[in-house]
Amino acid sequence: MSVAIVTGSAGLVGSASALFFAGEGFDVVGIDNDMRRCFFGEAASTAWQRQNLEQRLGPRYRHLDKDIRDRDAINELFKEYGKAIELVIHAAAQPSHDWAARDPETDFTVNALGTLRMLESTRKHSPAAVFVFCSTNKVYGDMPNRLPLIEQAKRWEIEATHPYAGGIREDLQVDQNLHSLFGVSKLSADVLVQEYGRYFGMHTACFRGGCLTGPNHSGTQLHGFLAYLMKCTVTGEPYTVFGYKGKQVRDNIHSADLIRAFYSFFRAPRSGEVYNMGGGRYSNCSMLEAIELCEQVAGRKLNWTYSDRNRVGDHIWYISGLSKFMSHYPGWRIEYDLSKTVREIYEANRERWMRGAPA
Repeated sequence: MSVAIVTGSAGLVGSASALFFAGEGFDVVGIDNDMRRCFFGEAASTAWQRQNLEQRLGPRYRHLDKDIRDRDAINELFKEYGKAIELVIHAAAQPSHDWAARDPETDFTVNALGTLRMLESTRKHSPAAVFVFCSTNKVYGDMPNRLPLIEQAKRWEIEATHPYAGGIREDLQVDQNLHSLFGVSKLSADVLVQEYGRYFGMHTACFRGGCLTGPNHSGTQLHGFLAYLMKCTVTGEPYTVFGYKGKQVRDNIHSADLIRAFYSFFRAPRSGEVYNMGGGRYSNCSMLEAIELCEQVAGRKLNWTYSDRNRVGDHIWYISGLSKFMSHYPGWRIEYDLSKTVREIYEANRERWMRGAPA
């Protein structure tokens, strides 16, 4: 029996991981107590995705309504399965830098302490398991905003001759800048994952994601911008663009492409690795460009307004440099461009959104 433990299993990355690795022959144990509903309200609940997993995977999926901060509960789970656990995908998190400022203690304990609980239980009971951590580009704080950026008609861009013109690399400085409290809690977890790899020799990797997206996302105002943007376009809910003239740029990676990256790492693991992971130059957009694309796919206008006040620590321009990961795993490629991703989000969720079901 090969077991994969997936935290945040009813979320975007967790649910995609559960489906993928069950398809690869794993028995999947999902940990998810729907804290996303607590963070962002009933509309952001992931209960619908939990039901979907249980229906689709049947006995290949076991769901646990546990808190990753509960040391005894997590330790007992790992003790139960022991060395049968071959893979841990840690995707559970408080994911919003806006929300973190409202309750820093909950943010830090979920993101940092919860990660420590997962690492330590893995080390004690399943030390040979591959540990994949969903980190974030917010570990770099607002350092990307110090890059030489050029304002264009619908987006900001970096100077073409800059070393990061192909995307931001992993050597970008992480300290002495403004992170947001969310960035701090995730950076703490990120360094823990690295250290358990280097100090204890475990197979660990931090995937510093940009905008992760896909049809399984329970998008909400404070997290999951592309899914939420499409939801607002479809339903007529008002949407607010915060700062930078709507020209801020993000790369977007479909969850399916991300999970295949996890699989590549699982098949040939390393210790204490760090990878920037996003859509790169292949899949990115500004807010203005994203609005135009959503309107085109949905066939209706978005009801949106603009606020001059940008979010604290928000990036003006961020495109992930993928060269390090692709040099380690040359067989991996991005398959979803932005247009394909947005259309899939629309087609998978339109009817549910129009019925007023959770995001």
